Amino acid sequence: MTKKYTVKQLSVFLENRKGRLLEVTEAITGAEINIRALAMAESAEFGILRLVVNNPEKARSALSAGGFTVAEQDVFAVEVNDEPGGFHKVVKILAGEDINVEYTYAFVGESSKAVLIFKVPEDEHVRAMTALDNSGLKLVEPMFFYS
Repeated sequence: MTKKYTVKQLSVFLENRKGRLLEVTEAITGAEINIRALAMAESAEFGILRLVVNNPEKARSALSAGGFTVAEQDVFAVEVNDEPGGFHKVVKILAGEDINVEYTYAFVGESSKAVLIFKVPEDEHVRAMTALDNSGLKLVEPMFFYS
């Protein structure tokens, strides 16, 4: 399997202070970027805002111009039924292949579907996607996010 299912994710490093998230959304909105998925992790001093957007290059440029530190990672997305056990099914396949999940987040897509986003080590990326594809699960194509 090729990396045709790879989705670009932006990680924005933010000082943990009032107004910083507003500044990010202003930069993105001003560049007419649509946020398709997000997750935020925080500590006492800083946070990491993970974004999947409709135009990663344009978003990265707008955020960098706004003074934000931005990194890009490859992630992949899997669509599952929005029901108990959907997430477990994916994690079980990855664990069975001895693939470490660095982090994951999700959102509800269509009314009966959930979309799970996974970050695994770069050297396990293709193997993870292949295992999931071979199991019959639906990998989400990047155009789902970029349209």
